[in-house]
Amino acid sequence: MAAPAAPGLCCCRKGPPPEPPPPDVASAASAPLFRLRHLQLGLELRPAARALAGCLVLELCALRARPRALVLDAHPALRVLSAAYRRAAGPCAFAFPGPEPASPLLPRAAASASSLSAPSTASTPLSAPSTPELSPGPERLPDPEPDLPPPPFPTFPDPSAASHSCPLVFRVDPFTDYGSSLTISLPAALQPHQPFQIIVRYTTTDGPAIWWLDPDLTCGNTKPFVFTQGHSVCNRSFFPCFDTPAVKCTYSATVKAPAGIQVLMSATQSTYSEEEGVYQFYMEYPVPAYLVALVAGDLIPADVGPRSRVWAEPCLLPTAISKLSGMVERWLSAAESLYGPYIWGRYDIVFLPPSFPIVAMENPCLTFIISSILESDEFLIIDIIHEVAHSWFGNAVTNATWEEMWLSEGLATYAQRRITTETCGAAFTCLETAFRLDALHRQMKLLGEDNPVSKLQVKLEPGVNPSNLMNLFTYEKGYCFVYYLSQLCGDPKHFDSFLRAYIEKYKFTSVVAQDLLDSFLNFFPELKEQCVDNKEGLEFERWLNATGPPLVEPDLSQGSSLIRPVETLFKLWTTEPLDAVAAASSVDITKWRTFQTVLFLDRLLDGSPLPHEVIKKLSDCYSSQLDSMNAEIRIRWLQIVVRNDYHPDLYKVRHFLEYQMSRMYTIPLYEDLCTGTLKSFALEVFYQTQHQLHPNLRKTIQQILTQGLNPLPTIDTTAVAIDTPTMVLEDKPSEAANSAISLRDVNVSA
Repeated sequence: MAAPAAPGLCCCRKGPPPEPPPPDVASAASAPLFRLRHLQLGLELRPAARALAGCLVLELCALRARPRALVLDAHPALRVLSAAYRRAAGPCAFAFPGPEPASPLLPRAAASASSLSAPSTASTPLSAPSTPELSPGPERLPDPEPDLPPPPFPTFPDPSAASHSCPLVFRVDPFTDYGSSLTISLPAALQPHQPFQIIVRYTTTDGPAIWWLDPDLTCGNTKPFVFTQGHSVCNRSFFPCFDTPAVKCTYSATVKAPAGIQVLMSATQSTYSEEEGVYQFYMEYPVPAYLVALVAGDLIPADVGPRSRVWAEPCLLPTAISKLSGMVERWLSAAESLYGPYIWGRYDIVFLPPSFPIVAMENPCLTFIISSILESDEFLIIDIIHEVAHSWFGNAVTNATWEEMWLSEGLATYAQRRITTETCGAAFTCLETAFRLDALHRQMKLLGEDNPVSKLQVKLEPGVNPSNLMNLFTYEKGYCFVYYLSQLCGDPKHFDSFLRAYIEKYKFTSVVAQDLLDSFLNFFPELKEQCVDNKEGLEFERWLNATGPPLVEPDLSQGSSLIRPVETLFKLWTTEPLDAVAAASSVDITKWRTFQTVLFLDRLLDGSPLPHEVIKKLSDCYSSQLDSMNAEIRIRWLQIVVRNDYHPDLYKVRHFLEYQMSRMYTIPLYEDLCTGTLKSFALEVFYQTQHQLHPNLRKTIQQILTQGLNPLPTIDTTAVAIDTPTMVLEDKPSEAANSAISLRDVNVSA
């Protein structure tokens, strides 16, 4: 089947060779020795086996003569079956063999096509006389799917002998607890800047990147579902790769799925052959490995704008349409007016089941977002606009190392708030900012002002998962620094002009902080002459490397009409002696915006435990009203109930946990229940509801419940992934104990 038209391999088609990527302690890959031109994937989805069979074709150039080996990032969940070398370059197709493997390394009978066919599945890798010898790696286990067909194999249009593939020696070694290294020997005669291909065939099961859902874990309960989540270093369990944000390339994929399963990927082009049951995808712009994303399930589309559609399960689609019709184009247009053209073509959104481990992910052309957020309109708006902003900051221009994630998240948060100022008003933007800054100070109080994770340039130690660095400092302290830079310009529109120039200069590349700051000073020479980078107490270096709170916070006075009523009501409820009648009659919170209500409840949470009289009167006044509000509001009231041991409303906690299957709504409550006197209640609810939770979430809650206890009785966790991805710093029960911080406090939109 013909792949979508490819405009060429854009990493190498123009301009000087890119600089070697900076060192990345989170990657075992030998990326500095090679230029990655393009990657091609042949994938077969096997839901019944909870497995994916893959073939990876990497097109590379060596940057120096005769490199002995290529090292890729991999993972224990990924089982490599063969590796091969091909001297030629160019696109390929993929064949999906039946149960009988083809004869190894023989050309296909089809006219003018040669192929790498199914490998031997013996326990020793194929050897190649022309490659340097590698010491034996760990003993390989037998093929885990003896009754299933082998992985797909590539077919090439060039029938010449030069295009034939030869097998290579390879081994897999431990690297960290979140990955392995795959070392592949290379032919001795390999010359620099000569394109060649490496072909890796593999299978992979449940791992940090690949989440298989049985039908009962979907919203419609009809078909299996699978999605990938690559951020930060998870995609090495999806396919072997240079799993570092410093390396970008174009990619293409051929995906075979069972009938009735819709497949989507983060790509600019796609086609489908119903006869073959095969999807073709092409991403024409270079992206880092973590932005290669796939989702497949019972998904149907609806257009919500001229260049946007939503994908969702049939039972969710009407709600998604009603929330977003006409809105996405408005947000895209506002972003374009600020930061220049949207370069990715389409901006589509797919709503994922509640098991999606974060709120949203900015995969290019196809934002992933959790369906649970649909009931919370204002959070839905903010989360999607944040992902829209990533189309410029994070996707087009990417942080080159995970130690500087603020370059993506801080800039995206700033851009998000510029977009909401244009589309929702300054008061709403200030309200949302106040809500997030409250959470930042809450996190700082928990971690301490001298904690090194509060730096913008965090030192990533070898073996530490970069996902552990995802915290509110990345977002909000990063935002405050960007806001400070904008204030130095005197007019936010001048700063918008700089950001447009910054995007134009660095698009499709990865940068470090010095690139941003040098560009800023060169764009504003008068500021450079004033030495604003060394202004006492506000030095750029201090912003980047000092622990503690932001050196400057934004002026939120434009939000006073929305923020001041919250502050007044909070003061009425917490001033002694309590005048409950005056507090209750002072404002009708049913007419408030969601962010006003959650800001009020968060401040009550910060003050918990409250006097018994206060919590009783609060319940009398608000509990029934809050029952009809969205989950972002209800969870905060229920946390107040738990932290204050208010038993009359405890049945509402049970009901909420019986209904919710999302990490962002279950984990905070279980953390609070286990911190106080209600652990037995938590155990009871968990045993009654565990069957409706994804195995990864079930495992995390078990860890929360067993803090300080003997291990729980054995629960069937046969489907639990090899390791549960830690998406945010707070997703650790030991750090949540005796604190006012929880998963909900972090903007877990990546």
